[in-house]
Amino acid sequence: AWYGRDFRRWWLLSEGEHTSGESLEASTELLASRAVSNYWDAVGGVQLDTGDSTRSWLSVGVRGLAPYWFEVDARLLLGESGQSALTLESEYDLRLTQKLILQPMAELTFNGRSMAQHGEGRGLADVHMGLRLRHEFTPQFAPYVGVEHSRQFGDTARFHRQQGEPTRDTRLVLGLRLWF
Repeated sequence: AWYGRDFRRWWLLSEGEHTSGESLEASTELLASRAVSNYWDAVGGVQLDTGDSTRSWLSVGVRGLAPYWFEVDARLLLGESGQSALTLESEYDLRLTQKLILQPMAELTFNGRSMAQHGEGRGLADVHMGLRLRHEFTPQFAPYVGVEHSRQFGDTARFHRQQGEPTRDTRLVLGLRLWF
């Protein structure tokens, strides 16, 4: 959700994930943005991650539309005890018809230091890639189906293996994209 005009906005972003047998993992962000060019906004605010452990972050970065219509979101997260992370996300809408859209996406996470208690290693920690097919009945209402694959790397993968958790996961996703 957002409030404001084209040049200055407040964003409330939230996403969550629940797998049977595990607790709900969620991330909620409150960001302020300011346009810095025709297609790019500088953003800053706070992020709260909940689930097995709760953490809060200071978030700064950029969001925008790269050449060839790639949506990009790059953020630096600064947390307690010197924690830091860099997240890079990109997605692209490939219109198959006027109402049927195929959307590839990728998200990379890099950590500034190892945090064994959170199961996170330094460097490239994980990669999420996906492909969603959505049908826009209207731009405001679009159900989708897709597949996502995630994989951990380096010390992050080692921490997950030590806990008996897989380092790769592929899943089917179903959802509804709402815009109001």
